[in-house]
Amino acid sequence: MYQVRSGKLEQMSILFDRYQGMLFGFFKGMTQDKELSADLVQNVFYRILKYRNQFQGGQFKSWMFHIARNVHHDQYRKKNKPVHVSVDEYRDLLRDETEADFDLHSKEQIQQLKKAMARLPEDKREILLLSKYQEKNYKEIGEILGCNEGAVKVRVFRALHDLRVLYHQYEKNEIL
Repeated sequence: MYQVRSGKLEQMSILFDRYQGMLFGFFKGMTQDKELSADLVQNVFYRILKYRNQFQGGQFKSWMFHIARNVHHDQYRKKNKPVHVSVDEYRDLLRDETEADFDLHSKEQIQQLKKAMARLPEDKREILLLSKYQEKNYKEIGEILGCNEGAVKVRVFRALHDLRVLYHQYEKNEIL
């Protein structure tokens, strides 16, 4: 990124090759729309190029995901439609912390988890995506979200708690 910032724009292709898949996965998990996700990835790299002089160093991936969040929020506000997320995107994401609570082997349980994920507020889905699916550590997520590690830990804990509550409500048929 330092080379791109200094004017060697051909180096941007290296960054694109390295990070486009990661960004696509993030956007696909947030939007469940392949075409929109591909467009959002392009918008992120456009903004990276446009704002290259604002890169002050540090972790490039954190800066990039900060831009990605802004691109997603801009798109969401522009379209003003709800974001729906599939359980398939979250199965691996949730497995290590929720395996005891969620036995994902049955189709019914997968559907219940899908419904629970869809009912989570966008900010909670996003933090679960960043921490589990993108495997970001709490410090990196804090840089992306503009908060400290402690706040990130609390948000992840609360998001998982809310997901468990919703899942158990679906399991008990308390929510239709």
